[in-house]
Amino acid sequence: MDVIEWMLDSDPAIRWQVLRDLTDAPEADVAAERARVATEGWGAQLLALQGDDGLWDGGVYRPGWAQEDRPFFDAWTATHFTLEQLREFGLDPASAQAQRALTLVRDNATWEGRPYFDGEIEPCINGTVLATAAYVGEGGERVTETLVETMLADGGWNCWAEYGSRVSSFHSTICALDGLLAWEQHSGRSDPATAARHAGEEYLLERGLFRRKSTGEVADPRFTMLSYPTRWFYDMLRGLDYLRRADLRDERAAEAMELLRGKADADGRFRLENIHEGPTWFGLDQREGAPSRWITLKALRVLRWWDGA
Repeated sequence: MDVIEWMLDSDPAIRWQVLRDLTDAPEADVAAERARVATEGWGAQLLALQGDDGLWDGGVYRPGWAQEDRPFFDAWTATHFTLEQLREFGLDPASAQAQRALTLVRDNATWEGRPYFDGEIEPCINGTVLATAAYVGEGGERVTETLVETMLADGGWNCWAEYGSRVSSFHSTICALDGLLAWEQHSGRSDPATAARHAGEEYLLERGLFRRKSTGEVADPRFTMLSYPTRWFYDMLRGLDYLRRADLRDERAAEAMELLRGKADADGRFRLENIHEGPTWFGLDQREGAPSRWITLKALRVLRWWDGA
C-alpha cells in the first residue's frame, strides 16, 4: 500500500483533505467526502458529545470536573478545544449538524459572561477563538482588536504578558498568527491586524522557526518534534504549515523544511514524535513513535507547497 492509499484508508476527516491537497481530486469528490465528517467517524462522534447546555464536557476551556486551583491542568475535552478539533476535521459550517452545534455555543458558551467568540485576554486562547470564528463565519472584530493590542514589542505574543512577561513565546505567537491569518483570509485586510501578523511572522522567521534569536541554539527540543493535535503548542511543522497557508516562502525557513524532509521513512510516512498529554474524548488512530496519517498529511502538503508542485 503506497502512502496515499494508506492515508485514504482512514476517517473522512483525513480522506477529504488528502483528496483535495495531495491528489487534486475533482471538487465534487472532495465535497462528498467532506460532507461525511458531520455524519460519520470522528466528526460525528464529537458532535454527538455536545451537551444540551451547548458545552462539551461541561466547560468552555476546562471540563466541568477540572480543578480550578490547578492552573496548568491540560484537558482537551471542553468546548474550546473540541471546536478547534472540529475545525481541523473540516466540518462543513453550513451543514445542519454544524449549525445546530454553533447555535448552542453562541447561546451558552461564555468567558465569565463574555460571548465565546469575543474571546478573553490570553493570545493563545484568542488566536484559536479567532481562527474558529473565521472558519464558521462568526464575528471576530473584538477578539482581533484584543490580539493587536496585546502584541509585545518583539513582534510576538505571550500568554503571561498580563503577569509581566515582556518576551514572546513561540506557543502564543503561532496561536495568534493562525487566528489573524484566518480572519484576514475570511474578512479582508485590516492595517493594524495585518501589521501585527507580519510582525509575528518576522518573530518566527528571525528564529528559523525553532531557534533562539540570541544564541542560535534550539529553543526547545520539542519544537523539532512532530505532534498532532498541537492544541496550543508550537512545533516546526505547525510553523511551516502556517507559512504554507500564508503562501510565505522565506529562505529563513529552509533549515526547518529540510529537517522535516529528512524525517520521512522509506515509505514516505512521518511518525508521531510527541503527544501533548491530557484527557481526550477518544484516540485518533495514532501511537507515539508510529507513522501518523495526520502528520504525514500535513508534512506532505507542506513539502508539496515548498517544492512548488
